Amino acid sequence: MNTAGFVGSVVTVFFFLLFIAIVWWTYRRGSKETYDDAAQLPFQEDADDAGKHHTD
Repeated sequence: MNTAGFVGSVVTVFFFLLFIAIVWWTYRRGSKETYDDAAQLPFQEDADDAGKHHTD
């Protein structure tokens, strides 16, 4: 086996394991509340901007 083929195989396995780790991190128990809170951020007003309307 040549060196380039071996390195390519190692990189492929590494990125596959990285993908599995990211999917696991996203769907682990207890992450739903975190992502629900983050999903609501665009809809929350800042206390400083409350009552102000932008007319630009």
